[in-house]
Formats: sequence, C-alpha cells, structure tokens
Amino acid sequence: MLEVKNIHKKFGTNEVLKGVDFKVEKGSVIAVLGNSGSGKTTLLRCISFLEQADKGEITFDDFHKDITAVTRKEIRQLRMKMGFVFQGYNLFRNKTALDNVLEGLTIARKNSPEEAKKKAMEMLEKVGMADRANFYPDQLSGGQQQRVAIARAIAYNPEVVLFDEPTSALDPRLTGEVLDVMRKLADEGTTMVVVTHEMDFARKVANWVVYMEDGVIVEEGPSKEFFSQPKSEKTMAFLHMTNSDYVI
Repeated sequence: MLEVKNIHKKFGTNEVLKGVDFKVEKGSVIAVLGNSGSGKTTLLRCISFLEQADKGEITFDDFHKDITAVTRKEIRQLRMKMGFVFQGYNLFRNKTALDNVLEGLTIARKNSPEEAKKKAMEMLEKVGMADRANFYPDQLSGGQQQRVAIARAIAYNPEVVLFDEPTSALDPRLTGEVLDVMRKLADEGTTMVVVTHEMDFARKVANWVVYMEDGVIVEEGPSKEFFSQPKSEKTMAFLHMTNSDYVI
C-alpha cells in the first residue's frame, strides 16, 4: 500500500537517513524500534512530508514518484490518506476536544457541520473521550490529550496512521490508556506504523518489527521471530539493553 525506497535525509552535515527502504502492507501494524537519533522519527516525517527527503522514491497505492519531485498539491492529496499522531499531542490549546477533531473534517474534508460533528463524536466515543468533548486541552491529562489526538488522526478514515512515540511523554498509568486505544485500533484492522519504545506493545500488537540504528534499518521481520530469534548482533544488544525478556 505504501512504500519508500532509498530515502536519504541530511540536516546540515548530519546524515540522518542513509538509504532506507520501508514498506507498509494494508492492515499491518509495524513497530519501529531504535535508540534516540537512529532516524525513526525522521523516517515518519519524510513519509508524511513534514520533512522533505533529499533523495528517494515513494509509492502510495497507484501513485509513484521521485519523493523530491512531489508537488504541493500531490503532498496535500497524499496527506489526506495519512493520519499522524505526535509525541507532544499538537492539539490547539484554544479549542475543545471536539473542535480539535472537527478541524480537519470541516476544513480539509469539507464535511457539513452536522456530518462533521457526528463523525467527531463517534471518534471521541471510540477513544473513550466523548464525555470530555467540551473540555480544553489544559483540562485534560496527557493520556486524555493523546486520545483526542488519536481521534483527530482517525476521524477522516486515513489509509495508514503514523504514530511518533505516542506514549513517551506519559507516565505508566497514562501510557496504558493510550496503548489500550491503539490495541483496539489494531484489532479493527487499522494500518499503523508506530515509532515506540514500548517493547510489550511491539511484541504483542505489532505483526512486523523494524529496528533502526544510525540511519539504516539493521533488521526487520515478523514480531515473534524478531524477539525470539534476532539475527543481528546489534539487534540482540539493543534488546538486552532495553531489558527485553523475549530473547532466547
């Protein structure tokens, strides 16, 4: 459904992505693992055109093009197929939970006010936030804000949802709230790419795991095999460093 090939990205003299090939199958849940600075977030941001890659190709359904030659109009069209959940929520502070979800439906999707409100409330219900629809972000916990952000990302039925470390700013209790919502989405067949440090989520929910280090993909494979039979010494070292109990 979505594929990028030979993606390169530099920030100044720092080469963050060094020729990454990455593929997303419909209905899959992909966990992207790696230490800070490995290029995980930059990969997501290049896929979603929040950053402009320096080199590479992108394919999305029947769209295929050099990633550096994609026009602004094409970027808008591609973004309509993607949802993005940020580490820091990125909610509008002066808008209620409901209005945050409504924003994309009314402005980007051009839904009627009635249709948009019905859809937004359905999404808030899905993430367990319907009773907080009229609360502002400052009145919500971090976990609640992130659930609103997820509702916003899935409201217009994107083909894939990209999550950039959605629980890293949360304490363990609030992390559980957000992961429960993500597990539910996975069970419903939502295609997701999740940059995460949550090893348990990667093992139990993801069906494919990618490990990145120093701007390249070191190893990838089915979740069960990745944790039980890692092939790379770098992968083994990472799993031991993160205190994973799943390596045999």
